[in-house]
Amino acid sequence: LKSPTFLPKHLTIPSKNAVLRTLDQMYIFRLEAIFMLPVNSGGHTAYQDFLLVNLRKHYPVPDSISPSTWDIIDRFWNLDLSFTDEFMRDKYSVFGPKPRTPSCMQRSFLLSIDFKVSSLTDWAAQLKINPLYAILSGFEFGDTPGVGTFYDFLNRLWDSDSDNLSPHIHPLKAKVKKPKTKGSKAAPVEKVSVEQLLPELENTVFCIEHQPYGSLFQLYKSEFLDQSVSKGLITPDSLALAGDGTPVVTSHRERKHRICDCASKGIMDCKCDRCFSQPDCDIGWDSSRDCWYHGYDLYMLVASDSESDLPVFPLLSLASTHDSHGFLHCFFRMKCFLSGYHVTKLLLDSAHDAMPYYEYCRRAHITPFIDLNEKRGIKLPYKNDFTIGKDGVPVCREGRRMNHDGSELSKHRIKYRCSLASRKYGCSCEHPCSSSKYGRTVHVAMKDNPRLFNLPPRDSDAWKLEYNARTSAERSNKREKLDFKLEDGRHRSTKMWYCRLYHILMLQHLDAWDMPFESALRKLILQAA
Repeated sequence: LKSPTFLPKHLTIPSKNAVLRTLDQMYIFRLEAIFMLPVNSGGHTAYQDFLLVNLRKHYPVPDSISPSTWDIIDRFWNLDLSFTDEFMRDKYSVFGPKPRTPSCMQRSFLLSIDFKVSSLTDWAAQLKINPLYAILSGFEFGDTPGVGTFYDFLNRLWDSDSDNLSPHIHPLKAKVKKPKTKGSKAAPVEKVSVEQLLPELENTVFCIEHQPYGSLFQLYKSEFLDQSVSKGLITPDSLALAGDGTPVVTSHRERKHRICDCASKGIMDCKCDRCFSQPDCDIGWDSSRDCWYHGYDLYMLVASDSESDLPVFPLLSLASTHDSHGFLHCFFRMKCFLSGYHVTKLLLDSAHDAMPYYEYCRRAHITPFIDLNEKRGIKLPYKNDFTIGKDGVPVCREGRRMNHDGSELSKHRIKYRCSLASRKYGCSCEHPCSSSKYGRTVHVAMKDNPRLFNLPPRDSDAWKLEYNARTSAERSNKREKLDFKLEDGRHRSTKMWYCRLYHILMLQHLDAWDMPFESALRKLILQAA
């Protein structure tokens, strides 16, 4: 080797040789370290070849595998996760042992949820004893990752040094009050009203790179949400969104302990800060089961016009968060993260029945389909001798509902006519509101009260048909909680709950994609046999 020019000239020949050997070893180590990054040169085709070869080896008779398992095999055979390898390349160090391929790790985690194995410890053990699980993941049977490798992979998907969104030590939180009537939702505990919160969030720019779940969202969007859009399952140019919150139980009780010495002084009910095991959770009220619970409030935005009730964007909040606040935090984040999506309709339940919602929809050219909440006032006087019923229909002074008699879209108003009036015989009411043979008519304008007066009107078949699609949000939540067993994850950190949640959303999209009637993989195995 030629001596480098930076070596001092006063060194002897043996000393120079020793330095050169050290530099040579460092150079070789550096070259080896560069190739320690995860590399999947073959992409999805390499995974398909690996799966075909190993299924022929371990399962030469396809009928030995149940039809339900074959459905999962076919879906993962067609699922391309090559983007994961490219996206996560920078998340690994050039030093250290060669890591597992990220796409195989993600595929294996998806399979654990699809096969209803909620514990990563149990799943790592299953990979060692079940050849099918290992092969489908992309691992050689007998050379599978341990439980620590899975936690290390999920840690790389979380873009924050902290496993939670808030610190463990914080003040005691206000507990929601139990509702007086069965089946009703608890009153909000937030000190900020919807009228104050909406303009604040509307003018806030959220950046996905600054969110701890940013990498999870990028994988979900690129590999699943965008694919559903390309397959025509979601129409981003004219999106109808349904929203609903659902409780996520993470533990049976709230775990916290004192960090002050008030108890030693005899003060047992102090208001000092506590150290919480799950700082992003608190106690909320489950209106469907009429009980308290500890955990999160999961607010989900769903494409209501998709046949498979496909989720669009989720957000985990405190269990005590009211749906009217949970929607605002979720919706305005979604608008920033999915700026190319144009929302034209909003389908929400009566918990969102607040005037700021309707005013925002008018500004944003969104048609709201929101059920009226009777507690917030419905029977309001209108034009002196009329009141407004619970569905926004005028009621005359005799207590009769008026009939819908057309809409004027250009003027944003709806026409109603007396229900007893006849064009031929006039009004048959004992105390008619008008002497006209046509009967009394009322034009209600949206500008008077956009909360009560909608286009289409609430009593029309068009409004009811559209609003019936709001249950898509409830069906989507049912899939996440019951079909994919979201609450079975025994996690203590928000990081792990978000990892589990986003991968469940990925499986929901994967299940909605149309697969070939005949399995191409099954044919290839039979041809070899």
